[in-house]
Amino acid sequence: MTETAEDYREAVLSRQWWEKRSFVGCDFTEADLRGLRTQGCTFDQCDFTKVDFEGSRHEASAFRSCTFDRSGLAGTRWSSCSMLGSSFVDCRFQKIAFTECDLSLVSLSRNRLSKVDLSGLRLREANLTEADLTGADLRGTDLTGARLAGAKLEGADLRGARIDANGLVQANLSGVHVDTETAIAYAAAHGLVIH
Repeated sequence: MTETAEDYREAVLSRQWWEKRSFVGCDFTEADLRGLRTQGCTFDQCDFTKVDFEGSRHEASAFRSCTFDRSGLAGTRWSSCSMLGSSFVDCRFQKIAFTECDLSLVSLSRNRLSKVDLSGLRLREANLTEADLTGADLRGTDLTGARLAGAKLEGADLRGARIDANGLVQANLSGVHVDTETAIAYAAAHGLVIH
């Protein structure tokens, strides 16, 4: 059963367990979802503006084309989730954990993601313009097609990451940890002829 365009604004739904529920176009603005657990749930085009997700756990759930505007995501855990096409604006990402998640086409522009572990994730075609990724762990992350103009990456770890020539040119990689393959790709993207 799918819930469509339901109004959950300011609802207190903390510490609930949701399994295989489906939501389309629902409004969760300013809802209390602290400690919520979802498994196998789908959320399509839902609004999570100013929602408090603190301490929530999400497993094999999909949040597709959803809006997270000033949402509290501190201490949340996301495992095997899809965030495809969702938009994050001025969110709190402290102590967040992503495991085997797909964040393709996600907008994280101007968010503070310093020291966040994003290793092994799919961030294909993600908007990371002007995001603060200082000290972030991006090892093995797929950044193919990601927009990195103005992103702060000082001290970030990009070893084993997949990043195309456009990203290597857009991003300021000063002080970034890379492997030999990325270093060669970086040199080639900047016009060096390697022998």
